[in-house]
Amino acid sequence: MTQTHYKEIRLILGDQLNANHSWFKTKQEDVLYIIAELHQEMHYTKHHIQKIQCFFAAMERFASALSQAGHEVLHLTLDDTQDFDSLANLIKHYVQHFNAQRFSYQLADEFRLREQMSSLDLGDVAVSGYDSEHFMLGFEELSDYFQADKHHTMEQFYRKMRKRFNVLMDNGKPQGEQWNFDKDNRNKLKPQDIELVPPPLCFENDVSAINDRIERHQITTIGNSGDTLLWPVTRKQALQLLDHFCAHLLPLFGTFQDAMTCQTDSKWTLYHSRLSFVLNAKILHPLQVINAAIEAYHESDGGITLAQVEGFVRQILGWREYVRGIYWANMPNYASRNSLDAQRPLPAFFWNAKTKMKCLEQAIGQSLDHGYAHHIQRLMITGNFCLLLGVHPDEVDAWYLGIYVDAIEWVEMPNTRGMSQFADNGIIATKPYCGGGNYVNKMSDYCKHCHYKVSEKTSSSSCPMNSLYWHFMDRHRDKFGNNHRIGMIYRNWDKQSDEARQAVLDRAQWCIDNIESL
Repeated sequence: MTQTHYKEIRLILGDQLNANHSWFKTKQEDVLYIIAELHQEMHYTKHHIQKIQCFFAAMERFASALSQAGHEVLHLTLDDTQDFDSLANLIKHYVQHFNAQRFSYQLADEFRLREQMSSLDLGDVAVSGYDSEHFMLGFEELSDYFQADKHHTMEQFYRKMRKRFNVLMDNGKPQGEQWNFDKDNRNKLKPQDIELVPPPLCFENDVSAINDRIERHQITTIGNSGDTLLWPVTRKQALQLLDHFCAHLLPLFGTFQDAMTCQTDSKWTLYHSRLSFVLNAKILHPLQVINAAIEAYHESDGGITLAQVEGFVRQILGWREYVRGIYWANMPNYASRNSLDAQRPLPAFFWNAKTKMKCLEQAIGQSLDHGYAHHIQRLMITGNFCLLLGVHPDEVDAWYLGIYVDAIEWVEMPNTRGMSQFADNGIIATKPYCGGGNYVNKMSDYCKHCHYKVSEKTSSSSCPMNSLYWHFMDRHRDKFGNNHRIGMIYRNWDKQSDEARQAVLDRAQWCIDNIESL
C-alpha cells in the first residue's frame, strides 16, 4: 500500500480468503483491500489458541498473496486495531482516512456480523454487499430449500444436490444404484487396522509473532499450542493436504469414518481429511474438494470404492450445505432454542480433560491439544454426554464454537444445538442422537482402557454413560415416548422391575451429583 487516497475500500473478513473471488480478477489501483485482526472477534467466545493462530496466519498470508498479485492491501494486526471497539468504527475511520467514495464487503456467514454490516451507516459513502462466491447454493436460493421451524430431511436435500450438480450420477440415477452407503461405513478399527493408519500430514507454520500479539493484548484462550502451527494456512498447503487425503486416506475414509481409538499417535486424525478449516475459511472451494476426491476415485483402478468417496461427498455437498440452510432459515431464534429445558453447567473437565472416563478424556484431550475432533467424537462422545447430563445448550455452543479451529457459528450451531443437543425440537433430527456406553464400545477401544466397566449399569464402577442414558430417557418420556423411532427403547425399559429401574436411576443421580469427580 503506497497511496493516501482510494476510491473504494473493500473489507475481507477472516473466513473470506477466497482467491478466486471475482473481486480479484482485475487489479485496480484505486481499490484498497483491508484485512484486519479484530478485537471484537477475540471476545464473543473464548477461542482455542490454535483457532486464532489459524485465522491470523491465514489472513496474513492471504494479504501477502494479494499484494504480490498487484492489489492494494492493508493488513491490520491487533496492534493496529486496538483503539477500535467495533468493526463499524474501524471501517468508518479508514473510509474517512482514505477519503473513499464507496465501501464494499462480502456478505458475512455469521448472523451477528451480517447484522452488524447491514446496519453500517457511512453517511454519503455508498455501501455495497457482495456474495462470497463460495457455497454451492447462493444465499438467495436457501429459501427455496429451507423454511423456518420446519424439519428438513438431510438425505432428501442431499439427493437434490446430487442431481442439481450432477455429482456421482449416471443418467439421472445415483452411481451404484443407491444414494447412500452409510451402512457400509461404520467399521471399528481392529488392532491390525490401527497399525496401518497413515501418519498425518502436518505443517510447521511459524506463529511466534501471533503468540506474542495474543499475549501482549491479553487475549484469553483455551487449549495448547507452540510457536509452530500444524494446520494449513495457505492455498498451497491446503492443496497439499487435499492431495494427501485423496492419495493416502480416502481409500479407507468411509470404512473407518466413525471409528475411534486411543492406541496410535495418529488417533486424532485417522482417515479424516482435516480440510474443514481451509473450507470454512474459503481457502478451498467445496466443489474443488469434491471433484478432487471423485477424480482420485476414478483414477484409483478399484483402490478407492464408491462407498468411500460417497461418504466424503455427503459430508460436503450434503451436510455442510444443509446446516448452513438450517442456520439461515431459523436465525436469530435458533440461538435461543432449548426444547429439553437443559440447565446444568458444563463440567470443569471439559476445559482440562481430567476425567476417569476414557472416551471423554480422549475426545476432550485431543480437542485441547489440536483444536480438532472428528464428527463422531463431537456428536457421540462430548455431545452425547452433554445431552444426557442436561447441560444448557448455551454452554455447549460456547465450548464447541471456541475449541475447534473450524468452528464458525453457521456450521457449529446447527451441529451442536440441533443435531447434538436436540435443543431445536427436531428441526434437524427426528430423535435425539444419544446412547450409552455400548455405542462407544462398538465404535472404539476406549472402553477397554477405561476406569469404568461398560458392561455394568448400577455398580460404583459402572460406566456413567449407561445410567445417564436411561436417566435421560426416563425424564423426557413425555417428549419421546410416542416417537416411533425410539418407542421400543421404552418397552425394554418397562420390562425391567421397579427395583432394577430405580437402581439405574439412583446410579445416574449419583453421577450427576458427583459429576466433577467422575
